[in-house]
Amino acid sequence: MKALSLKQPWADLVLSGRKIIELRKWNTNFRGEFYIHASRIPDKEAMKKFGFKDLPCGFILGKANLMDVKIYDNEKEFLRDSDRHLASNMKFGKYGFIINNVKKIEPTEHKGKLGFFEISIDKH
Repeated sequence: MKALSLKQPWADLVLSGRKIIELRKWNTNFRGEFYIHASRIPDKEAMKKFGFKDLPCGFILGKANLMDVKIYDNEKEFLRDSDRHLASNMKFGKYGFIINNVKKIEPTEHKGKLGFFEISIDKH
């Protein structure tokens, strides 16, 4: 199954349902279920902004479904969805991956990669 790495706290914000659009600088034709991987290195600025001190990094933490990709053509349209992607500017990218059916799973240590990547997790 595919996986996507997100820096913390963004991975945790997706898993908690507070963030339902993941921003990227690249588009994808992929749609479907994928694992959520928390990158090894967190976004320290965002950790402070959202009040997190310590979150798991370097683990597969959940599953989600990529429903669609929204392309933001301008800042006004982008800011209209700020409560769904939690970003204040377009520095993270103009492609909004719309996510639903998020489920936490037992954390599994795993290395991340750029883009969507294939992994296999043993289901004990």
